Amino acid sequence: MRSDTIKKGIERAPHRSLLRAAGLKDRDFTRPFVGIANSYSEIVPGHIHLRKLVESVKAGVREAGGVPFEFNTIAIDDGIAMGHHGMRYSLPSREIIADSVEAVVNAHQFDGVVLLTNCDKITPGMLMAAARLDLPTIVVTGGPMAAGFWHGKKVGLIDVFEAVGRYKAGMIDKKGLDGIERVACPGAGSCSGLFTANSMAILAEAAGLSLPYTATSLALSEEKEEIARKAGGRIVELIKKQLTFTYFFNEKSVENAIDVDMALGGSTNTLLHLLAIANEAGVPLTLDKFDEASRRIPHIAPVYPGGPYMMEDLHEAGGVPAIMRAIARYLNLDEPTVSGKRIGEIIEEAIVRNHDIIRDPSTPVHREGGIAVLRGTLAPSGAVVKTAAIQSENLVFRGPARVFDSEEEAYRAIMEGSIERGDVVIIRYEGPKGGPGMREMLSPTSAIVGMGLSKDVALITDGRFSGGTRGPCIGHVAPEAAVGGPIAFVRDGDEISIDIPSRRLDVLISDGELEERKTGWRKPEPKVRGMLYRYAMLVGQADEGCILQGRKG
Repeated sequence: MRSDTIKKGIERAPHRSLLRAAGLKDRDFTRPFVGIANSYSEIVPGHIHLRKLVESVKAGVREAGGVPFEFNTIAIDDGIAMGHHGMRYSLPSREIIADSVEAVVNAHQFDGVVLLTNCDKITPGMLMAAARLDLPTIVVTGGPMAAGFWHGKKVGLIDVFEAVGRYKAGMIDKKGLDGIERVACPGAGSCSGLFTANSMAILAEAAGLSLPYTATSLALSEEKEEIARKAGGRIVELIKKQLTFTYFFNEKSVENAIDVDMALGGSTNTLLHLLAIANEAGVPLTLDKFDEASRRIPHIAPVYPGGPYMMEDLHEAGGVPAIMRAIARYLNLDEPTVSGKRIGEIIEEAIVRNHDIIRDPSTPVHREGGIAVLRGTLAPSGAVVKTAAIQSENLVFRGPARVFDSEEEAYRAIMEGSIERGDVVIIRYEGPKGGPGMREMLSPTSAIVGMGLSKDVALITDGRFSGGTRGPCIGHVAPEAAVGGPIAFVRDGDEISIDIPSRRLDVLISDGELEERKTGWRKPEPKVRGMLYRYAMLVGQADEGCILQGRKG
């Protein structure tokens, strides 16, 4: 076993002495050492229950004959960080998480790893570490919170963001805003819709890295605790068989994950993260793979914000196995999973319990997948849009640009009522280098929706969007403004053309005019210090997954 490095032989007497101080007994030195990376935090609702859930994982490890060692990594709540300087730290934290898990696991020579995670950048960061380590690995995501209720309707966090815009527009009063604030997020778990946390949990399960129903079982359910216990047992079996991360995470399993993503219409952040994880694992992957899947796989599940159903509804309808059963004709069914069963065996046992939530591909929500990749004169290297959250009449949009050099400038203009119907709001210098940190624009987009403008105003940025965003909102524009991409040279009034069916995003000015505007432009110096400055110096572009310099496969 790998852990023999720190526990076998005369020379390791000092190591064993320290391990005995940590509570190990003689019998433990013959057993597999299992690291459990736990992102428990008291400020992240998606993680506040992980301190309890980890005990189920440990119990499973012990029952199977392993020795569990819990350690921790950081977690940032994107919702709390949203709309201010703190959001610049969210995407960079993915690298800290990956580095910290890699460091602890390699320093202590664990035989295998359980990743106990849930939200936003934490799951991707842990998966990047797992790809580097290439050890036996199981992912246990903490699960979604239950939906809230407001006036007899299920609601979630995005309803609160949008309620701010409705309040500003005079559509609800302060009592209404306060009321929905108090009920939208009723307890522990990741936010109740198909946002980044739940999207990445679903992709991990679809790729065979989690046990069936891990992604959708509710955070505080007995089912979640039982899944965690079983995962603890399975990791010991994977160690004995030496089935490592890349045995499960390969080109075909990534294709399965992307296909499920398109069927569900998950967060656009999944593209950034899958590109980064694949790079660490040495799996070839480009934006073209996502767009090819989008043209091939229909969007079949109208899950909030791309429909009325919450994560709890998706779970009751059959979860990820049922989604995969519905699109089985498109999948690589022979791919192995950490459960010991192949994808085909799992979906053979699955049942679609609600055909309104999980539709047949012959009667989809949209004929194409829930995410599309656009290119054109405004985004030569690509841009990303969540088509699952756009009404069909908005798939083609043209209007004059309203240009802002930061999220704050754009948000003020929206809240002051200076954005008109038909405008295309451009928010630039918010990319991975320009932000730095590629902030999510949930506050501006939610304000637009809340003020009743979502059908009549488009938004384009070199930053990112939350998985909760809806309407014609295009992000990840590459190259970004900070490196001299075309978005840096757009001016107020320029005609912008969005054509999602044709996968085009264009600024309608001549090549000569664009070149003339570049005259005298200088790359801006990041106005930040510390880790954000270092990140700005090292990070690559969105179309490659915001990979740090020196980490390209």
